[in-house]
Amino acid sequence: MAAFIYLASQSPRRRQLLEQLGVRHELLLPNAPGDQAEDAEALEAVLPGEAPEAYVQRVTGLKLDAAVARHGRRSLEAAPILCSDTTVALGSRIYGKPDDAEHAKCMLAELSGQEHQVLTAVALQDGGQRWTALSVSCVRFAPMSEAQIASYVSSGEPMGKAGAYGIQGPAAQYVSHLSGSYTGIMGLPLFETAQLLRVAGMLPD
Repeated sequence: MAAFIYLASQSPRRRQLLEQLGVRHELLLPNAPGDQAEDAEALEAVLPGEAPEAYVQRVTGLKLDAAVARHGRRSLEAAPILCSDTTVALGSRIYGKPDDAEHAKCMLAELSGQEHQVLTAVALQDGGQRWTALSVSCVRFAPMSEAQIASYVSSGEPMGKAGAYGIQGPAAQYVSHLSGSYTGIMGLPLFETAQLLRVAGMLPD
């Protein structure tokens, strides 16, 4: 059994959540000095007519494929590789990370007063074996005024986050109801992740 896993994510929230499980991990990130350039943004392109569930699982698989290849190129020590991706969906419409502040404002205005889904897929690869899981949660935002949206966006927190918000930050004051996995909404559902890690022998049964 490996003594650690690789986490193929730049998200500090995923690192913090993984630490809650007591699993030692090392980062396996793209575009290290001297490494082959990778276009992570290209992996997140939505296919025409793609459903949110299919999208988030496909993107997670592609990101894990890229991490496995990255691991091989760098001739690193063998250990399981964990990857996760989160998307927000209002009906069938997929909300990724905002391009800029104006895009973030538009996203939040559309989510204001609405219930949306937060979908987080997790994938773990150990040698030739791969295990996957999907967490789907529902979040309802109270109506938000233009001033409230502008204030939140000006904090810079929406940038780099699916749906232009982070549940663990000031946006929580507008969440009137949620059901599902709080850690899944943050970006790494600990129940599902722990299940995968148990199958791989990284956590006790």
